[in-house]
Amino acid sequence: MARKSPEVNAGSMADIAFLLLIFFLVTTTIETDSGINRKLPPMEEVIDPPIIKERNIFTVVVNKNNDILVEEKLMDLRDVREAAVKFLDNGGGIGEEACDYCKGEKDKSSSDNPDKAIISLKNDRETDYKVYISVQNELVAAYNQLRDREFMAIYPNERMTYVEADKVYSDPRTSPKVKALLKPKLAVLKKMYPQKLSEAEPSKTNN
Repeated sequence: MARKSPEVNAGSMADIAFLLLIFFLVTTTIETDSGINRKLPPMEEVIDPPIIKERNIFTVVVNKNNDILVEEKLMDLRDVREAAVKFLDNGGGIGEEACDYCKGEKDKSSSDNPDKAIISLKNDRETDYKVYISVQNELVAAYNQLRDREFMAIYPNERMTYVEADKVYSDPRTSPKVKALLKPKLAVLKKMYPQKLSEAEPSKTNN
């Protein structure tokens, strides 16, 4: 008498496969491209826009050949931050526009104070993205350099820079108590050196 081979019960295989599919969908990390981290100010209806003096505008242009023009003069990327710091910290204003904490040259042809100073960044549509971002990073670093200097001077007991303090404040693991202590201090520095970086619409070079 022939022996029958035991049958394999495959009734639950579909359920197991379905559970594995759900597991991989939940646990798999999908890489996504991230954009530039910028917090835009709230929209405000301005009836009469303020008059901006030419000396309070610092123009930076990146052309289609990736050349960097600062105030219409050719400049290397490594020198952009220093030039921006010099402009922002100039403190050339007098009277109500004076800056008592600025340590610049107080050149009358440059910015009156950090609150009035605006950096205008413009690129060409053919500018390399990497170059444009590098220039932008140097300009942002100029603001952070000045904020670091004043933060350490005003709050020496914190034993950290503005950038480090802002990183601690933005960390979700930081306790509410620490955040409450850091928030007003960070606000002071943002008011002293407000980041007024204007990015103009890219220009298109005619062929």
